[in-house]
Amino acid sequence: MEHLEIVLIEDNPEDAELTIRALRKHGLANNLIHFEDGEEALKFLFSAAVKSLPKLILLDMKMPKVDGLDVLRKIKADATLKVIPVVMLTSSKEEKDIIDSYQLGVNAYIVKPVEFDQFVKVVADLGLFWLLSNEAPIFLRGS
Repeated sequence: MEHLEIVLIEDNPEDAELTIRALRKHGLANNLIHFEDGEEALKFLFSAAVKSLPKLILLDMKMPKVDGLDVLRKIKADATLKVIPVVMLTSSKEEKDIIDSYQLGVNAYIVKPVEFDQFVKVVADLGLFWLLSNEAPIFLRGS
């Protein structure tokens, strides 16, 4: 894989497919890898298989094995990984989840819209902002 741009951590296959389709529609899913649970994502992120850091992590909150808050906690506690922007993309509107996410260092917290067109727009806007508009450190920009 070329320079990895997005790591999507989402256990719901429909939400994952919608997210990937929305990003692909705007040419933002070429270098994306999807994990269905936090455990697999952490194994990958902390492995030697990661040649370059992703520009963005899209993270679901409620997942089996290792939930989104635990994934976020481990990413933001690591000296190398903590610079990667992490966006919590979840169905949870619980104030405690929002507060906990920000206290752990999440860069944005987005509640997944229920309506299809709005979901696609939100995901596309996220991708466009974090991959094209946001000024990242040079080591996150790739080649």
